[in-house]
Amino acid sequence: MQEAQKRPYALGAHALHLPDGPCKILRLRLSATTDDDMESAIVPPVTVVLEGRSICHRIHLSRHTGYSSLAVALRRLFVDDGDDEVEKPYEEELGLSNAVPGHVVAYEDMEDDLLLAGDLSWRDFVRVVKRIRIIPVKPNRRRHHYGDV
Repeated sequence: MQEAQKRPYALGAHALHLPDGPCKILRLRLSATTDDDMESAIVPPVTVVLEGRSICHRIHLSRHTGYSSLAVALRRLFVDDGDDEVEKPYEEELGLSNAVPGHVVAYEDMEDDLLLAGDLSWRDFVRVVKRIRIIPVKPNRRRHHYGDV
C-alpha cells in the first residue's frame, strides 16, 4: 500500500501537509430548534418564596407561556389542595394580581432590586428574574386626622 503523497499548503509562516486524495469534511449540524427551545434549555429554575413560610419552591419559567400560566402555577402551589384532575374554572381569568389572594407577586432581578411582577414583557421577565417573592398585602392602617394643619 502506497503512502499518500503530501502537499504543503501555506498558512502564514507555517506549512500544512494534507494527503493527496479525497478528504472527509465533517459537518456539524445543529438540530432544528428555535430560540425558545434553546432558551428553555438554558434557563434555570427560579426560587419562589411565600413570605411567612419556611419552605420555598422552585419553578421552571421556561415551561410557562406567560404571566397567566405562571399565575395558575402559583395558585396550584400555594392555594389549591393539589387536585390536578379537576379543571379549575378560574384559570381563564386568573392573573398575577389574584393568583394568591391577599398577596402581591414581586420578583428580585439580577441587581437584587425588588420589582412588581407583570411590568415587563414575559421574555424580559424570564431573562432578568432571580427570585419570585409573594408578599402579603398589608391593610392601610393610616389614620386620618382631620383638622390638623
